[in-house]
Amino acid sequence: MNKEFKKAFSETSFLVCGGCGFMGSNFIHYLFKTIPGVTVVNADLLTFAGNKNNLKGVPKGRYRFVHADIADEKEMKRLMKSADYVVNFAAETHVDRSIHHHAGSFLHSNVIGVEALLKALQSSSRVSKMVHISTDEVWGDLSLDSKKKFNEESPFRPNSPYAASKAAADLLIRSFVKTYGLPVIVSHSVNNFGPRQFPEKLIPFFYLRLSQGKTLPLYGDGKNVRDWIHVDDHTRAILTLLLKGVPGDVFAISRGEEYSNIEIAKKLLKAMKKPASLITFVKDRLGHDRRYSVDCARIRRLGWKPKYSLKQELQKTIQWYQKNSAWLADVVRRQPGINTHIRIT
Repeated sequence: MNKEFKKAFSETSFLVCGGCGFMGSNFIHYLFKTIPGVTVVNADLLTFAGNKNNLKGVPKGRYRFVHADIADEKEMKRLMKSADYVVNFAAETHVDRSIHHHAGSFLHSNVIGVEALLKALQSSSRVSKMVHISTDEVWGDLSLDSKKKFNEESPFRPNSPYAASKAAADLLIRSFVKTYGLPVIVSHSVNNFGPRQFPEKLIPFFYLRLSQGKTLPLYGDGKNVRDWIHVDDHTRAILTLLLKGVPGDVFAISRGEEYSNIEIAKKLLKAMKKPASLITFVKDRLGHDRRYSVDCARIRRLGWKPKYSLKQELQKTIQWYQKNSAWLADVVRRQPGINTHIRIT
């Protein structure tokens, strides 16, 4: 669909909220690689997972960073004056932090921040469409032997404070779309993987542990299952929604590639030539979702389909971290406890 993207978005301007994080930064890189003449304003508060180094190499003449909180309605209104499209990645997303630390930061970014964005959009005369990035975790979980899959009609049953904050934002968006007719689409993506991911998430966390000769701590029995998608396929899905999605609609985004946490651990061990004895088991996380499985038929009807698989791309992801050891070392330097904390999705 790259030809369609080039035709539709050439010479347009994007406001990307949370563009210094994993998904946001990869989205921006993809825009510059794919769309001629596109310009990007990246608004990011630079909380612990935000990293300006994620944007190294983007064209300076068409990119501008703004240190801003999406909850700052006045600033969001100002930035939307020059934006044709808005994509909101800005969020607190680490499940364990929402469980073991104060949930206030999740409410601030994921609910109050979204409200400010919606109010800013309400007063905008330029923005034609906004995509808000949500999560499949709002739907709760499935049993390991279930034949069901989540879809856009599945009821919200969040099982963590993080997931509850995202569900609250989704309902807030629905109300603003229905009441004020705002041009917003919500995407519910499964677990992303790829380069530049903050190493609290499963794959980079395990890579970091193995690179330091440490064990891989798995919650419970390690059989919790997640649906995986490459971050660039997620980016292409977002652009598809901006191109063809109907405001007010919601879309589930997945590849349908499911692996248990222990299977991911074994794949990393094999790829890095490490022994299986490095797998250890620790006390399970509170409220740990057992399995996610997502049906993405609706977005496939728009012409989107994933190009990459975890089986194909995991080794390339590992190689990215190996080639960018300075990036990883800087993250660890700024978050010195990260290589010992057990924080996995």
